[in-house]
Amino acid sequence: MTWATWAAFCAAAIAMLVIPGPTILLVIGQSLGVATGRWRRVLPLVAGVAAGDALAMTVSLAGLGAVLAASAHAFTVLKWVGAAYLVWLGIKLWRAPVGDAAPVLPPGRAARQAFVVTALNPKGIAFFTAFVPQFLNAGQPFLPQAALLTVTFVSLGAVNAAAYAVLAGRLSGAVQRPAMRRGFNRLGGGVLITAGVATAAMRRA
Repeated sequence: MTWATWAAFCAAAIAMLVIPGPTILLVIGQSLGVATGRWRRVLPLVAGVAAGDALAMTVSLAGLGAVLAASAHAFTVLKWVGAAYLVWLGIKLWRAPVGDAAPVLPPGRAARQAFVVTALNPKGIAFFTAFVPQFLNAGQPFLPQAALLTVTFVSLGAVNAAAYAVLAGRLSGAVQRPAMRRGFNRLGGGVLITAGVATAAMRRA
């Protein structure tokens, strides 16, 4: 793999990552509940995002993406599990407390939620299956290239999630009013629910 190919992969990955999806909305929602100067509390979320991306990309390169494309049953099961989890998180965020004492998830739960939302996304697995092979050189060993692209994407995804978390934490002080927080919660919850419904409506290509 040439440096130019790797740079092109980085540019394409960054362009995809900066668009907020369900995972980033979860990170933002939790980060708004963390006081300025305590942004390290959201690091478990970032770790969960990284682990979810690593798993999704690894199983895609290992062939799960092809299995999902070929097996209607496997695709349907993963689709409904992911959709139900997104809708459940959306409802929880919609109904979340908006006072100053709004709870922040314990580190373990925060990491687990971020991991599940990131990993249990059939659209993400399909994306990796179609996206990553375009940057692989068939004339070179597969594993070193796959490892490099996986580490690169996971690192960029973690940095992106951390940037959103820090930004949301800084904005937390500017949205102290309950009405503002309620609006953020309902916007994020609505998007998560919509993403769950969209996932449930997905059809195999």
